Amino acid sequence: MTTLTNSHDLLAAVPFLIGYHPEDSLVIISIRDKSVGVAMRIDYPQVADREQIELLVSHIEKHSCDGVLIVSYIPERCTNHNEIGRALTQSLENADISVRENLEVRAGRWRSLICEDEKCCPPGGNQLPEFTDSTITAEQVADGVPLPFSGVAALKASLYAKQPSLPLLAALSRVEPMDYSHAKVQKMQREGALAVKRLVKEFAEKGVAVDGDLVALVLVRLQDLQIRDYALGMATVENQETLTSLWRWCTSIAPQGFAAAPATLYSELMYENGEGAIATRALERALDDVPDYALAKLLRRTFAAGWEPSAFRQMRSELHPKICEALFMEAGEE
Repeated sequence: MTTLTNSHDLLAAVPFLIGYHPEDSLVIISIRDKSVGVAMRIDYPQVADREQIELLVSHIEKHSCDGVLIVSYIPERCTNHNEIGRALTQSLENADISVRENLEVRAGRWRSLICEDEKCCPPGGNQLPEFTDSTITAEQVADGVPLPFSGVAALKASLYAKQPSLPLLAALSRVEPMDYSHAKVQKMQREGALAVKRLVKEFAEKGVAVDGDLVALVLVRLQDLQIRDYALGMATVENQETLTSLWRWCTSIAPQGFAAAPATLYSELMYENGEGAIATRALERALDDVPDYALAKLLRRTFAAGWEPSAFRQMRSELHPKICEALFMEAGEE
């Protein structure tokens, strides 16, 4: 998705950009060189909190955009949306960020706050267009992009196993746990890294993992921080889509105690893709599984601070060679 040519395109694009159909939300989309940049979503503010709004705008500034698109999904009982809108546009003006479009969606209707033609945008708004009738929707589906979830609850539910798989539970019970007091710990870590490589290869070739014992081995070994960081650093331009799908799938099938690592891996890759809302929900999944999971807590802070996705790519590119050396060089492997 590179360009949006009208309001209908923008309304159809938002669910794809954040992963679900939003409600009670404020969405700001950065534009750079006429192309869509990142989409940032927050719960629609209850009050015109200038500190919160200025923090949101400061995150947008970090992406060096030429302008922004705003879509406000206003709660039906909200009475101060005009005050909130004025505070937001003033903050953007102070930052020299131009507002290319500003839409309000409320009670199934939408209107543009920029358009002055009442025939186009009457005060009572226009009926929301059918999502499936949009050219944006057609293009995204044709490109193999999954349809957005119906809402945030559906998105979050998709990351939880409906019920533990008995064969997977049996396979997990057969995997020897890491023993850090044992002399063969490095060999076990190397075994885990190679298992991750095999699983990625199988998933890339078949679009699914059929070796249950391999999946179980990977889920157990990902509990080791060295192996998890090895998996984090594997992502490249060529395999990132495969890895994103794999870690999402692993998260969705993992029983209690095994989801934190794949959920965090999935979250980091989604953030790199500009999917901040989905990345945040994946972190919630990780912390539901292991409440004190350190990497999930760290990512939550860095996401909130508005880190550039490129910073994570740089971090991974610097970390991965060191991990590979520690795992494989002594054994003469790659």
